[in-house]
Amino acid sequence: MTLRCILLDDELPGLRYLRSICEQFTDVEVVRAFDDPQKFLLQEADLDYDTCIMDIQMPLVNGVEVASRLNNKAIIFVTAYKEYAANAFDLEAVDYIVKPIQPMRLRKAIDKVVKVLEAKKDKGGFAQLNSNRGKILLYFYQIAFISVSESDKRDKQVVLDDDEVVLKNISFDQLLQLLPANEFLRINRQTIIAKRIVLSYTHDSVLTKRKDIHGKHLGFQLSENYRKAFLENL
Repeated sequence: MTLRCILLDDELPGLRYLRSICEQFTDVEVVRAFDDPQKFLLQEADLDYDTCIMDIQMPLVNGVEVASRLNNKAIIFVTAYKEYAANAFDLEAVDYIVKPIQPMRLRKAIDKVVKVLEAKKDKGGFAQLNSNRGKILLYFYQIAFISVSESDKRDKQVVLDDDEVVLKNISFDQLLQLLPANEFLRINRQTIIAKRIVLSYTHDSVLTKRKDIHGKHLGFQLSENYRKAFLENL
């Protein structure tokens, strides 16, 4: 697989060096490189990437704080400060590299990320279900959200990362029994969403990373009956 990376380091020489190493690896694509953590966080929801390779000691917002705001992304920390290691692994960082970065050490960390991402896909599982295309294998890690079909309430419209499919004659209760409980959230009577697409939420609404045809983030109602379970799961 090609690993899509974001690089973050407030020191430009270090950022350039990190990028030069990553560009030596044929299976790594540098999506963007940032020297300002706040600019990265402002744009993060619009970026398509798998892992973030970042410094920890940065002004205003440090790397540990940045990582805590990322949803379901693999993290590699690179830093000159060993004392942050405990905090880094509390956030389930895949690896922690002490500067100066050695290419082979970074290569080892990238290989770890690939294994983690592949394991997540395998662990996510799938179900064989009836659809408007006949029998399909529905891989859970590809699901963005599920809603009631407009043409028949007994059916469910499944929006995938790059496709859509209609599941025939199946209830939300049946789907929730199949889906990984810690990865999906029911937010109202007509919608289940993947936790990984949640961008923000209020008392009665959820904004997601998915966008409509006009480029606006998709929002959904957060019903009172499902609010408590939603908050507990998050």
